[in-house]
Amino acid sequence: MKALVIALAVLAFQQQEPVDSLPDLSHPWTLPECIDWAMDHNLNVVRQAATLESQEIDLNTAQNSWLPGVSAQASQNFSFGRGIGGNNTYDYGNSQTTGFNIGANMNLFDGMETPNRIQLAKLNLEAATADLEKARDDIRVAVAQAYVQILYNYEILDVAREQIRIDSLQVERLEGLFATGRASAAEVSQQRASAAQSRVTLIQAENNLRSSILDLSQLLELPSWDGFSIVRPAQSVPDDLFIATPDEIYADAVSVRPSIQAEEIRLQGTESSIRIAQAQLYPTLSLSGGMGTNYYSNYGGQGFWDQLSNNFSQYVGLTLNIPIFSRFAVRNQVRQARLQQDIQQTALQQARQQLYKEIQQAWNAAIAARAKYDASQQAADAARSAFELVQAKYENGKATMTEFNESRNQLMKTLSDSVQATYEYLFQTRLLEFYRGGELNL
Repeated sequence: MKALVIALAVLAFQQQEPVDSLPDLSHPWTLPECIDWAMDHNLNVVRQAATLESQEIDLNTAQNSWLPGVSAQASQNFSFGRGIGGNNTYDYGNSQTTGFNIGANMNLFDGMETPNRIQLAKLNLEAATADLEKARDDIRVAVAQAYVQILYNYEILDVAREQIRIDSLQVERLEGLFATGRASAAEVSQQRASAAQSRVTLIQAENNLRSSILDLSQLLELPSWDGFSIVRPAQSVPDDLFIATPDEIYADAVSVRPSIQAEEIRLQGTESSIRIAQAQLYPTLSLSGGMGTNYYSNYGGQGFWDQLSNNFSQYVGLTLNIPIFSRFAVRNQVRQARLQQDIQQTALQQARQQLYKEIQQAWNAAIAARAKYDASQQAADAARSAFELVQAKYENGKATMTEFNESRNQLMKTLSDSVQATYEYLFQTRLLEFYRGGELNL
C-alpha cells in the first residue's frame, strides 16, 4: 500500500511538470530561438528577475507605510499579595486581571521621510529593471558569441573535410601509379601519412565543434544537449565598409544601454537617501487612538461581563517628538549618504568609461577583421591558384610531394584565416549595432 501511494505521488508530480519546460530539439535552432530560450531559463537572468520581484515588494511596503498600524492585545495577569483592584486602589489578597485592548497609530508628519522612502523604492525598482535588462543583454551577447563560434567550427570542419578529400584523391592516384610501377612505395607511404595527419586534423575539428555546441547548450541551461543543433545561415560580407566612429556609437549607446541607466537611476536614489537621513532632524507628529476594557477578580460584586461593559474606555491622542541631540548620529548618517552619492557618481563614470572601452575594442576588432578578411580573400584566391598549378605539376611529375603538401597546407591555412575573419567581422559589426540599440542577429 505504501509503495502504491509513493508511485501515485510521483506520477502526480510528473503530470504537474510544465510541458514547455522541455526544449524542442527536433529541428536546428536559430539565434533568436537560442536567445529566447536563454531569456527564460538562464540562471543569471532568473536570479535577476527574482531580485526585481523583491524590489516590487519593497516598493509596496514603502507605499503602505502611510496606512495606520492597528494591533490588538489580550492579557491575563495573576497577582499575589498586595495589588491594585478594579477601583484603582491597592488591597491585600490574591487577584487576577483580564484585559482587552485594540489601538491604532498613524504617522502624520515625519520630516518627509516616508515620501522619500517611497521615491527611493521606486528608483530601486527602476534600477533593478535596468539590471535585469543588462543581464539579458549579457546573455544575448554570450549566446551570439557562442553561436558564431559554432558556425566558425562548422566552416573549419568543412575545410578539414576538403583537405581529406584532396589527400584521398592523391592516395588513390599514387596507388594506381604504384600498381603500374610509375610511383615508389615510399611516395605512397608518405602520401598515406599525410592523409592520416589530415584525419587527425578532422577529428580535432569535430571535437572543437562538439565542444562549442556543448558550451552553447550549457549557456542555454538545456537539460540535455543530445540532438541539439543550430541553423547555419548564409553569410555574406558587404563590399562597402561603413562603420560609425566609436564616438558616434557611444553617443547613441550611452542613452540606451541598461548598464548606464541602472547607475544613473542609483545616482538619483542617493538624493532620496540624503533626504531620508536629513528627515531625522525634523520633529515628527503621530496620531493614535484605541479602546479597551478590563476585568478584576477582586472588584466586589460585579461579574465578568458587567465589568467588561463598565470598564470599557476609548482614547485618542497626538504625539509630537522633537529631536534635540542624537550624539551626532544623524549628522554622520547625512555625511554617509553624501559620501555614497560621491561613490555612486564615480560608479556611473566608471560604467561610462567601460562602455566606451568596449565600443572601442569592438570597433577596432571589426576594422581589423575586415582588413584581415579582404587580405585573406586575396590570399585564398592566390593560394587556390597556386595549389591548382602545383597539383597539376605534381600529377605530371614536375613537382615534388613536399611542394604539393606545402601548397595544400598554405591553401587550407588561408581558407581558415578567411573563415575566421568573416565571422569575427560579422559578429563585431552586429555587436556595434547592438550597442546602439539594434537587435543582435546574424
